[in-house]
Amino acid sequence: MRVLILGAGTVGTSIADLLCHNGHSVAVVDQSAARIKEINDNLDVRAITGSASQSSVLFQAGVASVDVCLAVTGSDEVNIMAASMAKAMGAGRTIARVYAPVFRDLSTFDYQRHFGIDRMLSLEHLTALELAREIRNPSSVILEHFARGAIEVHDIVVHKGPATGRPIRELGFPGKLRIGSIQRGKKMWIAGGEDILEDEDHIVVFGYPEQLDEYSAYWSCRKLPQVNVTIAGGGETGLHLARSLRSSRFHITLLESDLKRSELLAAQLPSVKVLNCDATDKNVMEEENVGQTDVFVACTGDDENNIMAGVEAKDMGAERIFAIVGRPDYANIVGRLGINRAVSEREVMAKQILGYMNTGSVISRAQLPGGSVWVCEVEVQSGADVIGQTIAKMDVPSGCIFATRVRGDQAAIPGADDSFEVGDNVVILVEDHIINGVLSMFSGH
Repeated sequence: MRVLILGAGTVGTSIADLLCHNGHSVAVVDQSAARIKEINDNLDVRAITGSASQSSVLFQAGVASVDVCLAVTGSDEVNIMAASMAKAMGAGRTIARVYAPVFRDLSTFDYQRHFGIDRMLSLEHLTALELAREIRNPSSVILEHFARGAIEVHDIVVHKGPATGRPIRELGFPGKLRIGSIQRGKKMWIAGGEDILEDEDHIVVFGYPEQLDEYSAYWSCRKLPQVNVTIAGGGETGLHLARSLRSSRFHITLLESDLKRSELLAAQLPSVKVLNCDATDKNVMEEENVGQTDVFVACTGDDENNIMAGVEAKDMGAERIFAIVGRPDYANIVGRLGINRAVSEREVMAKQILGYMNTGSVISRAQLPGGSVWVCEVEVQSGADVIGQTIAKMDVPSGCIFATRVRGDQAAIPGADDSFEVGDNVVILVEDHIINGVLSMFSGH
């Protein structure tokens, strides 16, 4: 595929390197002549010096013929403008990296929709979702990113009772509530109406928050035990992580050294215990009983501080340690220091970007741990087979669930009487053996 990367900083360069190694044709734009020279010397790309916000530079870079344009400069405003211009000038899909939360906050204004950008990505948000998935369960399905925050996902362990021994279709779940997957031992599959839940099954349920809460008791399922999580660092990653784990299952303590930031976090996270203290101070960690926590996450914004805090927490007795570590040369040592998982923001972004290297109706696709289930995001194209009929009348094979439908700025869980229109984005959970056939239903002819 032809890819245009706007911005040759740390993130842009790492993405360019990754895409080159995966056989894509890459062009890079940056206003720093020194960076362009460095990238020309080290990578097999077409590198151009200039401003990403100038149409003449985009034209010179061949924006009209690229499949994907990635705007990853250090400025949110430049990225939004450049991605919007690239889309208008003919780029197939455009993705803008943003840092400030306001650009992803739909309560005041939908920047993504207004500027015609296909996706806005936040490194901090993506990293938080990766950490949240690891904390919940490595096999869990994270849909918040696709559904723009409207849909929640709960991990539940089924307890023997009214929910077991009968086909799922007979359990009386409301149409906007869905069991996505079932894990029994090491086997995981997409839930179907004829599946029968058994004691100790691990299920993933997604739906609107109010319905998930309302029906949790009705299901007679035993939720996973409460988990104590301590987050060191209240930056954007820490904030997004605390939000991603919001539920009665997680008891969260957030440590932040800046007083004003602590006050802001306390206001935005009423269910989280926010403490204004230095998360790298051993005495503070002892006073806050970090050794008693189930999960300790170090995301202070500094690799060395994260490693040090993680090691201290491990020595104090914390069960699982996660740390954000960006430097590649640290990757080989963190495991030997007792840190269970080191997460790199650049690697998380790179993995996400690779998922966008698709043609046709497929926007992104990612394989869940275990290898048998995929999460795919598709755009309904003109002439697609799914247009003009309700889901109940579609020839949808077992092993496939339409998890969410995003139309404009509205995300919903589609029911049997719903249908798809041109331009809808649909998130699908699908098993490996039928993926090609299911995806073809959304492609134009």
